[in-house]
Amino acid sequence: MALPSTIYRANLQLSDIDRGVYETLQASVARHPSETAERLVARLLAQALFQEEGLQFTKGISASDEPDLWSKGPDGRVLLWVEVGLPDAERLVKAARHAERVALLACGSTLATWERLQLPKLAGVANLTVTTVDQSFVNRLVALLERSITWEITITEGTLYLQIAGESLVTPIVDKLAGFN
Repeated sequence: MALPSTIYRANLQLSDIDRGVYETLQASVARHPSETAERLVARLLAQALFQEEGLQFTKGISASDEPDLWSKGPDGRVLLWVEVGLPDAERLVKAARHAERVALLACGSTLATWERLQLPKLAGVANLTVTTVDQSFVNRLVALLERSITWEITITEGTLYLQIAGESLVTPIVDKLAGFN
């Protein structure tokens, strides 16, 4: 018998001063049994970093042909394809051929190796943005993760400020490739 997904309720108060995006994002996010807490946190951060009208979570890990988040036009065309983690460059190149824009929140313990091996393969992809945040920031969010998530996020001058459970966390947002920002 397969294990069920764990449901997290997220309420993100987003003030992205850099892009002029001010929204309350509410979502029920399913964490597949094989998904790490780090990946779940990264998906929520990606929602805040790349927020636009219509951006929504997909089946994620359960559907290998879908990104973690996407927004689609009225005709079903993918306007924004958002991945998290450290995918193969080939997956991102393929996504860039089929979507108007592709964004990656690159994170994980082997980020430095991934950057060295995969980033050069992505340099010519004009509609791709690769962004990172400090791994220690992600790790702290994982340590504070609860089933009911309330984050207050402010993004200004390339820095993400996050209030959670009475703590203030800060991380720079680093664009490794800025194809559409």
